Amino acid sequence: MNPADIKRWIAAAEAAFASAKDLEELKIARLAHLGDKADISLANRALGSMPADEKASAGKIIGEGKAAITAALQSATLKLEAERDSKVLLEEVVDITLPVDRAHRGGLHPISIIKNEISDFFIEQGYSVEEGPELESGWLNFDALNIPADHPARTMQDTFYIEPVDSGMVLRTQTSPVQIRSMLEHKPPIYMICPGRTFRADELDATHSPVFHQVEGLVVDKGITMAHLKGTLDNFAQAMFGSEVTTRLRPSFFPFTEPSAEVDIFFNGRWIEWGGCGMVNPKVLQTCGIDTDVYSGFAFGMGLERTLMVRHNVSDMHDIVEGDLRFTRQFGVGL
Repeated sequence: MNPADIKRWIAAAEAAFASAKDLEELKIARLAHLGDKADISLANRALGSMPADEKASAGKIIGEGKAAITAALQSATLKLEAERDSKVLLEEVVDITLPVDRAHRGGLHPISIIKNEISDFFIEQGYSVEEGPELESGWLNFDALNIPADHPARTMQDTFYIEPVDSGMVLRTQTSPVQIRSMLEHKPPIYMICPGRTFRADELDATHSPVFHQVEGLVVDKGITMAHLKGTLDNFAQAMFGSEVTTRLRPSFFPFTEPSAEVDIFFNGRWIEWGGCGMVNPKVLQTCGIDTDVYSGFAFGMGLERTLMVRHNVSDMHDIVEGDLRFTRQFGVGL
């Protein structure tokens, strides 16, 4: 093995690696000077046919030559990789001063968020969530609830009647018809809530809207008392307003409950009216075919807008109904 040939191969490899302009050209040079058909590789394979006394010295020379060529390749690779990376940084630089895409993802309205929150709470208590049509018969909306024909709520000043008026169809003024439907369709025990949209002939102002949302609850079972109602309302209020909230019941009157009460909460240092409740009037139970000697029940109802306004200190109903994203985004997306 001629040492001069090894030096010549090393010099040729170093020159080829140094002249490579990019990593692709370097790859071609590597195959030419370190590949299977390279002179150094062929010489290494020829060691097997050499006499034993020459094999050791020749192997040493070839090994040193191959190491030198490999070192030259590594040096050229590092250099070309650094040049490539610098070029990428210059050519693919990101202009951080450009405006980003400020489109916001869609989300639920705050009323939908609080409705889902209430539904989840009662589902955890074993209640079902029921729904009903917004266009209701007058019998389900009034008569079945023990609301007499001369009651003020049945006047056109309070209720949206659907033409022709003698059809007896109205836009429901409360979600209570869903309670009647549940009692007609299911046998006790009944544990249900019915959140939904309701309608009354009100002008839109800071505290009223002709279209608003309620959640009503109904329990019909053996041995139900006002104590069960009070405990349910306490847990509900704490879920909505925090563990420090206090509830109280004030005597009131509703045709469909007897006795009846207004529900107040002590929140943010003051008493606030929250909703209505009471024991289901036996006349309502009898209308639905429920034996009042065996079963009793309680019912309650709260406005979702009212709950939202009290909990988040919202002072104007317009903020809730007008769809201003500056208002609704404060509540997150609710998904």
